[in-house]
Order: sequence, then structure tokens, then C-alpha cells
Amino acid sequence: MQSVSEMNAQGLIDTARALVAGDKGLLAMDESNPTCNKRFAMVGIPQTEEARRAYRELIVTTPGLGECISGVILYDETIRQRKKDGTPFIKVIIDAGIIPGIKVDTGAKNLAGHPGEKITEGLDGLRERLAEYFQIGARFAKWRAVIAVGAGIPSRGCIEANAQALARYAALCQEAGLVPIVEPEVLMDGEHTLNRCGEVTEDVLRTVFGQLFIQRVALEGMILKPNMVLPGLTCPKQEGVDEVADATVKCLLRAVPAAVPGIAFLSGGQSGELASARLNAMNVRFKSRRPWALAFSFARAIQQPALEIWHGREATVPAAQQALYHRARCNGAARRGEYNAAMERTWA
Repeated sequence: MQSVSEMNAQGLIDTARALVAGDKGLLAMDESNPTCNKRFAMVGIPQTEEARRAYRELIVTTPGLGECISGVILYDETIRQRKKDGTPFIKVIIDAGIIPGIKVDTGAKNLAGHPGEKITEGLDGLRERLAEYFQIGARFAKWRAVIAVGAGIPSRGCIEANAQALARYAALCQEAGLVPIVEPEVLMDGEHTLNRCGEVTEDVLRTVFGQLFIQRVALEGMILKPNMVLPGLTCPKQEGVDEVADATVKCLLRAVPAAVPGIAFLSGGQSGELASARLNAMNVRFKSRRPWALAFSFARAIQQPALEIWHGREATVPAAQQALYHRARCNGAARRGEYNAAMERTWA
């Protein structure tokens, strides 16, 4: 039994399908102000509101962005910002044929009684915030849960608590007419093996979909944003692109219902080239064997080259935009299963 009205449900389904249609994917530009400032500091950019506004204007005004990007995930500050000439970012995004979305969680905090584990907060007052974001123009939302892997973790308590919060968030989104992006991220940090990541990811996804069912979330009107199944960053054995692709999709086939229209992977700290190569391998190797679209929802894996070129200078904006467009095109090619390393040279 679904609680979403039929009229509302069709709108959600249409938006969810549009987000993973064709060769496109999502651009995550929803970094909180502290995270954005930290990235600016690393490349010597002033950590000011104006610098953040200028950088985001660079992104949303990138020529041709809508060819490869179906939706952008914004932050509360960003969704209210304007170009230097006064045009609201929301208008710029919609005019480019891109769907605006919004990050609505308030961050991961320490989970009481569970050392080393986190719970994502932000459910208090969420109904009212979602209504406001819908009025501003957002048509989808995002909530991220983080699951650490280590000695004795993740615990059942951590997985269950985060799954329930994700499901309650998703139900509130659909009530408000927003497609929920459900993001349970099993973190890359640690020395766990590829197999261990696969076991944890499957457990987390099964738990999340159990809670989504309990909360009557319409699976046809949501997008899953999971991690790829990867060995921990400090694991001595680092499997190749094809092994990662196989482990990831086999895990998803066991845990993600066919009713979900699309899976948009997070990059989670992977380099842009590796993220593209791994997504490409999944689409090549499982082209006829997957019930959902396999897309991308990358942040740093699309943005980082542009940020490093820009450096806060007006003169470098065109080159930075070209780098951003290049990474978006590479990921569009990966969706088609047509990405290769030569594109990094010929398209750059």
C-alpha cells in the first residue's frame, strides 16, 4: 500500500526517470559552507560568501552543462544565491534544462553508545523545510548516511538507525512532491577488503529497502545513491576496474528492487578518471542484465579539476568551465559504456 496520492506519484515518477534519462547524471554541488571553505583553503581561494557564490556561478553557467547533467544538488545557501547580474541560480539551472535539487540533512553526528559510528540528523522541522524548497523550485532532495567499516563496526544499531532516518526522510520528501535521493554511503576509509565492503553494502541496502517499505515510500519515485563496492583505501589488495564493477553490480542485483528507476553512484573520494572508468565497466559488463539505470552523482570527481584551475580568478573561468564540462562528458560516455582513457587527452 502506498501513501503517496496518485497525482503526486506520477509527478515523482516522471522526475525520477528524468534524473536518470539518456546518458546524463547528477552534479553534486551541495557542499556545506565549512566543507566548501576547506576545499577553497587547500587551493588558496578566500573563504568568503562572495567566493562561494562566484564559484557556484561558474558551475551553473558552464556552457553545455545540460547535455550531460540532468540535475544539480544544491545547498541551502546556494539555492538562494544569484548571479552577479541578479539572476537567481534556480532560473539559470532550469533554463539550462537541469532539475534543481537540495541537500536537506544537517550532517552526521556521533551515535550515542556506538563509538566510531555516526547518525545523520535533520528530521526535526523537515516537513516545513521541504515545503519551502519546493516553493523555491527544488524538485528532488538528498540525505546522506555514513557507515564506517572497521573492527566490530558497523553495528546493527548504526545500520538500523540510519536506515530508519533515510526512510522517514524519503517519505516526507514524497509527501512534499520531491523525489528523494537515498544515500547510504559505506565509507572507503580503512583497510577492509573488497569482499568485506560488498557484505556491508548488501546488508545496509537490504536494511534501507526494508525501512523504505515500512514507511510506504514509492520506489518508482526515488533514486538510490550508493557507494561503489571498493576495497578500503589502505587495504593492501586493490582490485582492478572490472573486479570492482562485477562486485558492485552483483551486490546491487541482490539488494536493490527492480522498481527503483535509477542508481546514481557517489564518487566518495575516487579520482575523476577512476570513477568514470568503473562506471563505464559496469555499463559495459551488465548492459542487458540490470533492471535500473546506472548513472552518476559525483561532486569532487567532476568539480575538482575546475576548482584547481579557477583559483578564485575571473580570467580562469572559461578554462575552469571547460574542465568541468570535460568531466561531465566523460561520465556521460561512461553511462553509454563508451568511455576510455584516450578521452582524457582528446577532450581536455
